[in-house]
Amino acid sequence: MPRLRLVVALLAVPLVAAPLRADERPLRAVIDAEVRAAWEREKIPAPALADDATFLRRIFLDLVGTVPTHDEVKSFLADSDTGKRGKLIDKLLDDPRFALHQADVWDQVLFGRNPPGYDATSNRDGFKAWLAGKFAKNEPYDRWARALLLAEEDNSTLFYVQYRDQAEETAVAVGRIFLGTQLQCARCHDHPYEPWTQRDFYGMAAFFARLVVVEAALAAGKRRFLIGEKSSGEVLFTGSAKEQKPGRKGEPIRPKFLLGAAPEEPALPKDFKEPKPEANKAPKPAFSRKEKLADWVVAPENPYFTRAAANRLWAQFLGRGLVHPVDDLSDKHPPSLPKLFDTLTVELKAHKFDVKWFIRELVSSTTYQASASGPVKEALPYWFERARVRPLSAEELLAAVRAATGFDATGDKVGGDTVAYVLRYFGEPSDGRGDFQGNLGEHLFLNNSEQLRRMIVPRKGNLADTLVKSKDSPEERVDHLFLSVLSRPPRPQERKRFVAHLATPGGRPEALVEEAIWALLNAAEFRFNH
Repeated sequence: MPRLRLVVALLAVPLVAAPLRADERPLRAVIDAEVRAAWEREKIPAPALADDATFLRRIFLDLVGTVPTHDEVKSFLADSDTGKRGKLIDKLLDDPRFALHQADVWDQVLFGRNPPGYDATSNRDGFKAWLAGKFAKNEPYDRWARALLLAEEDNSTLFYVQYRDQAEETAVAVGRIFLGTQLQCARCHDHPYEPWTQRDFYGMAAFFARLVVVEAALAAGKRRFLIGEKSSGEVLFTGSAKEQKPGRKGEPIRPKFLLGAAPEEPALPKDFKEPKPEANKAPKPAFSRKEKLADWVVAPENPYFTRAAANRLWAQFLGRGLVHPVDDLSDKHPPSLPKLFDTLTVELKAHKFDVKWFIRELVSSTTYQASASGPVKEALPYWFERARVRPLSAEELLAAVRAATGFDATGDKVGGDTVAYVLRYFGEPSDGRGDFQGNLGEHLFLNNSEQLRRMIVPRKGNLADTLVKSKDSPEERVDHLFLSVLSRPPRPQERKRFVAHLATPGGRPEALVEEAIWALLNAAEFRFNH
């Protein structure tokens, strides 16, 4: 039969803003005021607010990494409470799935899809469980970032494992992720545009020169790593790339904080020798450079850490950083809204790096809740004049299919082959700049995969089974279908076409329902967040 075509149309309805507290101005109000001032200055029309259905799908995906169920959509759209958006935000922030989703997001920040080093792919689930535990407890960002850099807690060590025996690569990663700096150019020569030099780069790398990765005994059948540290060992500086000569040994470089002081490190005894390695035990140093580095990264006086965190969290929910790219806080990339950037930084620190509070303020703003439609064509609008439209991550897409089809109600489990295929075809949905990079592989998977079909076919308790057995009118069944898959009611023309499809003469009800679900899952509307 001909494929069903869906047209995306987003509506806008008024949203009642949260009342200002008498004792202070909420950060969400500051965000909206600063962004609106920029629109007025740049003569940009203010966007409409997203309608309830669009907001519902967006907030579910951003906070818990999946789409709402049929009953959740129906209940939210029918609710006339003007404060229902705020209540939903609070509910989702307290949902156990929030911690799991944030762990998925930060796992990608820290590793990406293809981390260096084979060992970094082992026990990734254990590392994500460690991260999820931090978010579940709402542990302040500076505390869990320090714990990750110390790598002394169970399952926290994998970040360093991917850079085993690569002090320079570790320095680049720590600088990019936690400090918002791009240090790699200073690896070969003094940076032409930044204040740090090649010696500054190697001073940072020296903090990681003594790290030792120890593979310990298996735990629950999983490979287990410990991060130890020797008491001796230095990185060697041989000058700029143009000064390199064969056989040149280089000068030992002592650790030094980026554009800061060097930690006071006691000298080792002249006759010092490193202890022999012990099985299942990480060596402990007489003086821990790693500990000094971890303390400095999260220290209140560090000029980089808080700004990098605020910018990264803003970008996670608003699409692009106030400084963009998100991990390059430099003079060549000034913030689009400097005053707002300063405020976000001050407030995040004042609230002791409470990530959940910060996210609540971001998603409660009308800036975040703006419509995604409008004349702007950029994937990541510079002035945030419309909401970002982004493809679902591989994890989100699989979770959304499960929720939309009611797969979990069947009692079945998602097979490892399904997860592997979804990660293969949907693991890199954008080019790193926010531009969608769809490919033939993901199109063929959605159209033809047996894994997807297993989730769609009628089985006791799932969506297809519910629709086939339903005694509701054809119109009500189509409404149920759309609320389940696209998180919105069908438009009149869509309802008419789907009703006609389900009534196709001679068609088996099971097959007709399966095709209708398949059509919506294959629609571009399902692939994106809106």
